[in-house]
Amino acid sequence: QVQLAESGGGLVQAGGSLRLSCAASGRLYSSHVSVWFRQAPGKEREFLGGIRWGYGTTYYADSVKGRFTISRDRAGNTVYLQMNSLKPEDAALYYCARGSDYSGTPASYQNWGQGTQVTVSS
Repeated sequence: QVQLAESGGGLVQAGGSLRLSCAASGRLYSSHVSVWFRQAPGKEREFLGGIRWGYGTTYYADSVKGRFTISRDRAGNTVYLQMNSLKPEDAALYYCARGSDYSGTPASYQNWGQGTQVTVSS
């Protein structure tokens, strides 16, 4: 069973940057993907993008392409979400998850972290 733990959230001014981390423990399959979602109050959980663990290839939702970057440290079993040019509408609870392939549907992922809060002040 894979366990995930996000960290790095906090308060940042609009236009600023933040890097989130997702530490994983347990058996990690090279073909599987690590992804990031976010959920703002009253909204559905939104898929942001991910990285295929063994290959390092990435995939992004159009809404964050060019501003957010996903990377991973295989030795440290950690995935990162670098967020630049943050906007107030980026404020949300950010989650990492793992699954066998990319999907925008949260139910497709077997393992989730507890989330880390990002607040963006205008």
